[in-house]
Amino acid sequence: MTTPNKTDVAIGIDIGGTGIKGAVVDLASGELLSDRVKIATPEGGKPKDIVGVVTKILEKLTDAPKDAPIGICFPAVVRNGRTMSAANVSKKWIGLEAEALFEDALGRDIVFVNDADAAGYAEVRFGAAKDRKGLILLTTLGTGIGTAIIYNGMLVPNAELGHLQIDGGDYELQAAYSAKEREDLSWSKWAERLQKYYTELEKLFSPDLFIVGGGVSKSYEEFLPLLDLTTEIVPAALRNNAGILGAAALAAQPRGNEGSVESPVEHPAAQL
Repeated sequence: MTTPNKTDVAIGIDIGGTGIKGAVVDLASGELLSDRVKIATPEGGKPKDIVGVVTKILEKLTDAPKDAPIGICFPAVVRNGRTMSAANVSKKWIGLEAEALFEDALGRDIVFVNDADAAGYAEVRFGAAKDRKGLILLTTLGTGIGTAIIYNGMLVPNAELGHLQIDGGDYELQAAYSAKEREDLSWSKWAERLQKYYTELEKLFSPDLFIVGGGVSKSYEEFLPLLDLTTEIVPAALRNNAGILGAAALAAQPRGNEGSVESPVEHPAAQL
């Protein structure tokens, strides 16, 4: 494989409740240029401990150019670099200037984004929605329901559509994959709940495409064919690498333009 120019390379770090992983990314192809390094998330998920693990991962990514952009995605609403929530990590993240915390520790600029936003952006740039125009909704079905909204290649950040009020409460409590496991639902019974959820999203947004991510997406043949929707619905293509790829790609965008699929000619989805 031809070695990419250093401007076509970035580092992506994906912080999760159980594991933190990172790799060097070829931004032209969406391929990993290094092994994926993964370290368990420290118990309690405190900011200082997680920063320490991210530092260790970066030390292991020795093939990355020294000035490669770094993107970090995290399970929280992220507003101007500040984490406004915290899922499966310490509550000390809430209200924290997280981007500044990492920049101070690493001694360099980074881009800090929500994990579902990173995954959705990656699917538009490299995966199931590459070269697709219109309104695309990514949903990740896991412990909760993470969501991302992309319109003509532009990311609309911090969509929390798992918290739609259906049947009197946050519907992710009924429709996330964790609910299927907790209640030992059959695929067909779970699909009935997903039908209600995606029908509500159709009513509110009239999207052009749904992408379904999360670990359960590898079993998409068990439940997606059971859904009766007007909108095309497809499984995510990038699986466990989506957060890494999206964080890396967003980090390489010029400041102030982090939500747009860069590039132009080869990405018609970026053009209105």
